[in-house]
Amino acid sequence: MFLIPSHVLFFSTLTFGMMMAVSSSSWFTAWMGLELNLLSFIPLISSETNQFSSEASLKYFLTQALASAMILLASSAMIAGVSFYTYLLSIALLIKMGAAPFHMWFPMVAEGLGWLQFIILSTLQKIAPMALLSYVIDSSYWLLVLVVPISALVGALGGINQLMLRKLMSYSSIGHTAWMLSALLISESLWIIYFSVYCITSVTIALFFFYKQAYHLNHLLSSGFQTTSQNCIMFTSLLSLGGLPPFTGFIPKWITIQEISASNYTFLAFFLIVGTLINLYYYLRLTLSSFMMSSGLLKWQFLSENKVSFTTIFMIFMNLVGLLFSPIIYMVTS
Repeated sequence: MFLIPSHVLFFSTLTFGMMMAVSSSSWFTAWMGLELNLLSFIPLISSETNQFSSEASLKYFLTQALASAMILLASSAMIAGVSFYTYLLSIALLIKMGAAPFHMWFPMVAEGLGWLQFIILSTLQKIAPMALLSYVIDSSYWLLVLVVPISALVGALGGINQLMLRKLMSYSSIGHTAWMLSALLISESLWIIYFSVYCITSVTIALFFFYKQAYHLNHLLSSGFQTTSQNCIMFTSLLSLGGLPPFTGFIPKWITIQEISASNYTFLAFFLIVGTLINLYYYLRLTLSSFMMSSGLLKWQFLSENKVSFTTIFMIFMNLVGLLFSPIIYMVTS
């Protein structure tokens, strides 16, 4: 995707818009950055080979345009001296990042995207709204306290019966959004740590599915995917994404739970842990089904065994780094 010159241009403007929104000193320039980010992502979604890309582009544009209009309305309310403008602004930013209960657009848009576009939607597109939300987090505290458990439960329960891998990953992203919002309630540095590890684990899974062109659960159960090494790759990466100790994905959740408990947010920790356990349930169901229903490869299928790139192998190694650093972190924090 990124080798096409037009896509390189739009990805550059998308990154510039994100940086402009994060580093802006006024809400007007932040709004301009969000709009530039939006208008740059729409061409990246559009694809001639994907028949659902036009529908996904329209849904994404309408949702983001509604949130942008709410930001302008909140700015007008701020000038008029209306006290509830921070809640309106926070709701608009929560819509942009796809947090529950404003999440309905997120799985539907993700279903029409390719895996590379899904990586951008679930990682880069969350940076600017969360960074802007940190500016008004004190005045919209109770709204976030309500959104965090809802997002954790929706992200967990929504993915249980999903057979489409992109929808399953989108609900997983909603669940991780709850963790990132709870980390944002504690400190921005904790949010950066969690978001960085989340990007590594989620990009690993998405790239693996991209190289294997897997979009449905049946694609993982077909004979072309059933090599032991590939099953182990998917198994370890999904468990790291779910936060099972001692994989890398567990480390930021461990730190977040400690900080939440120290800040007397125990009820938030309860919902987050319950949501994570449900997430691990359908991750294990996905991987164990792939292991148990494996079959032999045909001769021509051995030709596709080297499609997993060095970058993916490196990210898989990053998922297993937690096996080395968990004892060190335990000794430091205990």
